[in-house]
Amino acid sequence: MRYETPTTTREAATLMAQAKGSAFVLAGGTDLLVRMKSGLIEPDLVVDIKHIPATQSIEKTAAGFRIGAAVPAVAMSENAALKKAWPGVVEAANLIGSDQIQSRCTIVGNLCNASPAADSVPAMIAAGAKAIIVGPHGRRTVAVEKVVTGPGAMSLEKGEVIEAITLPKRPPKSGDAFLRFIPRTEMDIAIVSAGVCLTLDNKRVIKKARVALGAVAPTVVLVPAAAKAIVGSKLDDLNDEVMEKLAAACAAACSPIDDKRGTVEFRIEVAGVLARRAAKIAYQRAGGA
Repeated sequence: MRYETPTTTREAATLMAQAKGSAFVLAGGTDLLVRMKSGLIEPDLVVDIKHIPATQSIEKTAAGFRIGAAVPAVAMSENAALKKAWPGVVEAANLIGSDQIQSRCTIVGNLCNASPAADSVPAMIAAGAKAIIVGPHGRRTVAVEKVVTGPGAMSLEKGEVIEAITLPKRPPKSGDAFLRFIPRTEMDIAIVSAGVCLTLDNKRVIKKARVALGAVAPTVVLVPAAAKAIVGSKLDDLNDEVMEKLAAACAAACSPIDDKRGTVEFRIEVAGVLARRAAKIAYQRAGGA
């Protein structure tokens, strides 16, 4: 096995593109190293991106935030500006594994593991996050919801590497939230998860929304019908009709499986419940209550 430590993302992309056999990117390694030690994979090449400056920092810009692909989740929770602007995204990242894992795991690694139950992904999608992708033929920016195409499968072409995730500048009167349901109180895989982002007008009416669900389909799903159900409404009163429409839209978007953690029926029911709760939290954070 070859182990390479490039110092630029273009160099990393070139190594991945020219690799013969199986090649993997190493950022935090909390998934990759476990799979290697378990004998599930035997890489011919491992490209460690932690030596690339462009992957190492969190930057606040006029356009929002840029989070490098090798930035650990704990660094996100320690960044006051990021936490204030996008608390739901930070909360989701903070749910990946234990305290020890937090010091290594990354949201890009969580995304590229391509699990429908990835904790950080619904929150990123709800926030409108994008991935900066560098490949042999240049760079491109893709909405996070377009990166994963199925369990363990991505839309990245051979040689392409995600350099960073960008979050837009949070509009005024906006808020986001993330919730998940797990069998245990800590360190378990989500049965269902929900990310919600809302923007209000001056009368505290929702004028824009994004709702994403995890662990209820082959990929994390963006649910435009759920957003449509709450746009034009207030959530500070007990608006049961609006909330029921939100839950129904979420249920309709689900195509889950039965497994040892939950049944199809349970996942569909919980998806609506979590979306309702996350919407209320996002509404409050946006200044609606």
